[in-house]
Parts: sequence; structure tokens; C-alpha cells
Amino acid sequence: MKSIVTCRQMKALDGNTIVNKGIPSLVLMERAALKTVDEMEAHFRTTAGKQKILCVCGSGNNGGDGIAIARILFLHGYDAEIQMAGNPEHMTEETVRQLRIAENYHVPVVNNPDPGEYTTIVDAIFGIGLTRQVEGRYRELISRINKAKAWKVAVDIPSGVDGDTGKEWGIAFHADLTVTFAFCKAGLLLYPGRLLAGRVVTADIGIYKDDITETSDRKLWQAETSDLAFLADRKPDGNKGTFGKVLAVSGSTGMCGAAYLCSEGAFASGAGMVKIRTAEANRIPLQTLLPEAMISENTDDEISMKKDYDWCDVLIIGPGIGMEKETVAKISWFLQKAYQDSKRVVLDADGLNLLSKNPDMWKHIGKNVILTPHMGEMARLTGKTIEELKSDAVKAAAELAVEKQCVCVLKDACTVTSGPSGEAWINISGNPGMATAGSGDTLSGILAGVMCRKRTETEADLAEMAAAGVYLHGLAGDRAAEKNGMCGMKAGDIFKNVSGILRGEKNEKI
Repeated sequence: MKSIVTCRQMKALDGNTIVNKGIPSLVLMERAALKTVDEMEAHFRTTAGKQKILCVCGSGNNGGDGIAIARILFLHGYDAEIQMAGNPEHMTEETVRQLRIAENYHVPVVNNPDPGEYTTIVDAIFGIGLTRQVEGRYRELISRINKAKAWKVAVDIPSGVDGDTGKEWGIAFHADLTVTFAFCKAGLLLYPGRLLAGRVVTADIGIYKDDITETSDRKLWQAETSDLAFLADRKPDGNKGTFGKVLAVSGSTGMCGAAYLCSEGAFASGAGMVKIRTAEANRIPLQTLLPEAMISENTDDEISMKKDYDWCDVLIIGPGIGMEKETVAKISWFLQKAYQDSKRVVLDADGLNLLSKNPDMWKHIGKNVILTPHMGEMARLTGKTIEELKSDAVKAAAELAVEKQCVCVLKDACTVTSGPSGEAWINISGNPGMATAGSGDTLSGILAGVMCRKRTETEADLAEMAAAGVYLHGLAGDRAAEKNGMCGMKAGDIFKNVSGILRGEKNEKI
């Protein structure tokens, strides 16, 4: 898992490096500038024609980075100029010194330049500390820059993007490349900041994690391909029971598609056996679609329910199950038993809708349960508007997970997973083609399959495993898009590509 930071955490890390490690701020600034120039020059080598570069700099340390970038490019022979956009009276000590150094090297400083005259524009106006609307002359400046046809580079984060939430503060710089320093900021992964940042490069400038920098902010992570390594291989002496048994309580009459998709997802991510507890009317279609799965009639007979419950290692509850009154009692029975036994549950779709309408069911939700709401379902669970939830998805997921002491997978264009401790994982895999019917059902199955592979709490944290499952789901969607394009993608295209992802992991020996 790759560490992600909030703005406050980054400031603490920066301060620790300067004060406790003894590396001067100007040295870090110089390293940041050199790393940015490296990325820019790599681009220039692939671009024909002479470069004319404008570095637009604010009065804070982000502006100091921009000044240093202009100076280095100028000394490398480029036509580079500085525009000071900030208030001179508010310049930090480091920015004042950087400007003095640039003047000593005769780097041109221009006033009111025409952005249309430049081939490259560097944004070093605000940095990660912005927490207010961009107004007045700053808004006009960013608007003019955005209209220019130049290649655009943001220093650390595009000006106008909230470093924690990805929110656009009225207007933001539209970057083609963002070079961020030490650690990726959450706002560069969450929309719309992720879209505004363009390609993001995280550059090592000598700031590292240290216990002394701990803040009260929650820990943030990003899953990587290496986090799927535990799924890539099977023990040679294992059997179908060894690799886990999933019970999918899903599919009311006429809704066998949801049951099919979640079951296929479970098989694809490694479950050894899958049983579908569903309406009797779905038996023949499901046995035709998925003969590998066992079928059990979803009656209210407690002996039958106990037999299926005792058989499984992981439960999926909800896809296509329906909203009938009698369904509440069945779901409550399974949730109560799983809560008592700490058996893992993925609660999805109609299971979530029933939970929102029957608050008494919350008493059976605990650390063994993964809730997988999309924004609409999350709004019904929490009473918040979709706009409120989207404004800070990490906070929304973490608050529910902490309050209910469960795992919350909040599905959106950028899915956020959080656990009972409030730690959160921001997912970067996936694409718009996955916004299709049944994609969520497939995810619930993939999560259940992942849960089968490690079934003791000492082996892996449930939230971390859920984040790995979300990442795998997105990677499979990305591979489907590579093969067939995003337009017309179906949920079946996603689970069909899971094995290819895992096969790739094995071949790479990660």
C-alpha cells in the first residue's frame, strides 16, 4: 500500500524534515525545482520547436518553487520568464530569497504577460494550503492561463484544487502534468482534482515518514499491484474447500442476473465453491448460466438457512434480493448469526436498502461486515445529500465505518474504502465504462472471493483486503476497456478479465 497524505500531514512532514532533520527549507525547494525541471525537460525532448516558458508564482513557498524552476530552466538555455502573481508584502522569506537569486542570474521578471505567447506555463500560485474561494484578480489570472494553448505544469497541486478533497475552489488551473513532492496528496486522486491534475508524478525530495510527524488526521493509502500478490498463487496441496466457500443470498424472482454476476465475481477472484441461495424460479437459468455454482432455495425455513450458513466461509447478501417485507427477517437472521460468529459478510444493493429502511438491523453490523453503497445508497444510509457526500468522500466513508465499526466501500468514480479505525484507501483503478448495470454486483462477488483467500484477522486487515478487492475490480475493468473500449462495456466483461490480471501478477513474480 502506498501512503497518501492530507495537507496537514504534509506540512508536519515538511516541518519535521526542516526542524528535526536539519535540512534547510531552501534545499528542499531546490530539490523540488530540480525534479520538476527533470520532468519538463523529458517532455521537451519529445516536442518540436523552441520553448517559451512562463512561471506564474505566488507569494508563498509554492511560488518560491516556481521561481527556482524558472531560474534552472533559464540557466539550461530555455527562454524562461517569471510572473509574480502574489502580494509582495506577503512573500515568505524563502520566496524573497529565491527571487533575489533569480534576479542575480538575470532571469526575466515580466508584468501582465500574454499567456498566449508561451508554449509552456508553470503554475506555482497557491500550493496545497488553499482553503478558500479563488476570486478577483487570481480568478481572472487562472482563467486567462487556462484559455492558453500552452502545455501546462502544476507545482505540487493545481492552484484552486483542495489538497484534501479534490474540490475546485471556484476555479482551478487545468494541468497537463502535476509534479507533487514526497507523497501524493489526497486531492490529486479524488475528483475533480484528479481530472484537473493531468498526469501526476510524485517526486522524492528527501522528506520521509517519521513517527514524530503523526497528526490527528486519518491515515490514507492507495492500493498497488503488489497488494494482489496473495491472490496470485494457490497452495499445491489445497482443494476447493481450502480456497473458501461463498454463499450468495441473492436474486429474487426474475432477478437472477444479480445473483449470477456476484457469483461469477467470487469464482473469478479465487473462491473454491459458490452456492447461490435464491428464488426457486431462478434455479434453471442459473444452472444454465453457471453450472459450477450450487443452488439452494431461499426459503424462510431456519433449518435450511442454518445448513447453508454453516457450510460457507463468506456471505454475500443483497444483490437482486428484493425489498419484500419477508426478506427482512431472512437477511436479519443471516446478519445476526454472522455477527455472533464473526463470519465475513459483503452487504450490497437491496441488502443496503433494507438496512436503511430497518434501523434495527444495524445492531448486527460490525467489524465482520463490508458495506458497499454507491452514493445514492449512502445517502439513504446516512441521511446526507449526495452533494454532501461527494464534497468529501473520504470523510463520509470513514465516519460511517467508525460509527458502525464496520468496513465501508463507498462506490463512485473514485471509490473510497474505510475501516473501523478510520483509515481510508483511495482507489485509482477503473474507468467510466464500468458505470454499467451489474458492475456493483460483480464487485461484491470479487470482494467475497478475496475474503476467502485469507480468513483470519491476523493475516490481513479486512478493510485493507477490501481495498485490494476494489483495486482488482478496477484493474479488470481497465483491461476490459483496453480490449474492447469503454463504450458498451458490460459487467461480464469485468469478471472475465480478473483471471488475466491475477495471471499477470503471477508471471511478474510479485
